[in-house]
Amino acid sequence: MTEINVLHIDAFSDIPNKGNPAGVVVDADHLTEHQMQRIAKNVGFNETVFVLKSDEADIRLKYFTPGHEMDLCGHATIASIYALRANRNIKKDAITIETNVGILPVRVYEDNNQISIYMKQTTAHFLPFKSQVNKLAEAIGLTKHDIDLQFPIVYGSTGIWTLIVPIKRLTSFEKMKPNNQLFPKVLTEMPKVSIHLFCLETYDELADMHGRHFSSPFSGTTEDAVTGTASGVMGAYFAKYINQDLESSKISILVEQGQEIDRDGRVSVEVEKKSDSFEVGIFGTAVYVKEFKVKL
Repeated sequence: MTEINVLHIDAFSDIPNKGNPAGVVVDADHLTEHQMQRIAKNVGFNETVFVLKSDEADIRLKYFTPGHEMDLCGHATIASIYALRANRNIKKDAITIETNVGILPVRVYEDNNQISIYMKQTTAHFLPFKSQVNKLAEAIGLTKHDIDLQFPIVYGSTGIWTLIVPIKRLTSFEKMKPNNQLFPKVLTEMPKVSIHLFCLETYDELADMHGRHFSSPFSGTTEDAVTGTASGVMGAYFAKYINQDLESSKISILVEQGQEIDRDGRVSVEVEKKSDSFEVGIFGTAVYVKEFKVKL
C-alpha cells in the first residue's frame, strides 16, 4: 500500500488553523485522476490540489473536492504556490499555471519572509437566477426578508460558477443553516453549483464585504471557509451592480470570510473594467500547518 505525502496549508491567513485549509500534493505526475480523487476524499478538505508538470505553463494544477474534480480553486492555488515557494521549488516571481479553465498568470511577492500571492482569474460572467427566492432562502435557513432584493441574485463565474446572494444584515450570517441537499432543486438553472452569500456590513472595519459559502452537495462538503474564486466573483459583482459609478477603471476591495466557523480569513480582490467586461485577480497569503500521509 502506497503512502502519499500531503501538505496542510491554510490559505488567506498567516495564522495556522485560520483561513481555508487545502491539501497540497507536489510531484503528482505518477498519480491517475482516480487516485487523486481517492486521496482528496481521504484528506477530507474542501479541496486538495495536485501539482504536475506542464508543457504549456510552469506547472499544472488539478483540484479535487472529496466528491469530484474542480476546474479551478482560488484557495488551493494560493496554498500550492505558497508551498512551492516556501520550499524553493519555484524561485521565479512571475509564473503561469495550467488549469482546466486555461493558462493563468500568478505572481509571488516576498518581503521579510512574508509570502503573498496574486492570482489572475478568468473574465467575470453573470447569468440571471430565475427560480423561487423563498425556496432559496429556506435552503439556507433564512427567510425571503433576509435577502437584499435591491441587488440582483445571479450566477457568477471567474472560473467556477456559484450563486451570488445579497443579504441585508450581518446578523443573518450566524443564523444560516444550509440544507445542501435542497440546493439542486432550488438552483434549477445550474443545479450543481454552490451558494455564496454576502453583505456590505462587516466585522472588520477595513473590509468592504462579508461572505459565507455553502458547497454543492455533490462536492462531499458543507461549507468552504474562505473562498478565492467566489471572492473574485464578489469583486466583479461589486463593480457591476453596487458601485456602478466607478471613478476609475480599477477598484480594490477587501473581503472577509470564515468568522462564523472560527476560520477568519481575508481576500484582497482587484477588478478592472474593460469595455463591458470585468477582469479579476485576487491577493492572499498562506501558512504551513503540517505534513501528513494518506494511504492509497
